[in-house]
Amino acid sequence: MATVATNLKRGQCIKYGGESGIVLGLDHRTPGKGNALIAATIRSFATGKTKTIRFASSEKVDVVETDRQKLEFSYGEPGMLHFMDMQTYETTGFTDEFVGDAKNFIKEGQEIEVLFVAGSAVSIDLPSSVELKVTDSSEGIKGDTANNPTKPATLETGVTVQVPLFVKPGDILKISTEDCTYLGRA
Repeated sequence: MATVATNLKRGQCIKYGGESGIVLGLDHRTPGKGNALIAATIRSFATGKTKTIRFASSEKVDVVETDRQKLEFSYGEPGMLHFMDMQTYETTGFTDEFVGDAKNFIKEGQEIEVLFVAGSAVSIDLPSSVELKVTDSSEGIKGDTANNPTKPATLETGVTVQVPLFVKPGDILKISTEDCTYLGRA
């Protein structure tokens, strides 16, 4: 299926230059002279790298048919994470390499969205933030309040983040999945 470049939307999957990828962002540009351009930021399914592709506003772009499925994280084992389709109760395993850094934000029972192209999983979409419990954190140094001090805290998924001194084990924190930073208490 093809569409005109001006009709592209974030989240669509397209074919370009022999590759397939997902559109992460769009920027419509109208230079002083000439035709309007569409600058699309695209993440390649093959390489995982992001690049900007320019299309003429009237250029035809091939849109790839996709399927988005919500899967629930069941359990992990060395090298593999297993997810269950809540409609069919079918379990699917994804390798650590495929899941990548997303495994730092996924806990048992959590639903995530997986993007499939032609029956093959190509990416995992996480929410912009998740709530995770602090399992270990050192005590802050008394009197150290200059320049917004932080300390490391280990969360229930095993990831370590920098948090303010008042955070203690057992606290539930809101963590950004984009850059693994502390956003606040939940």
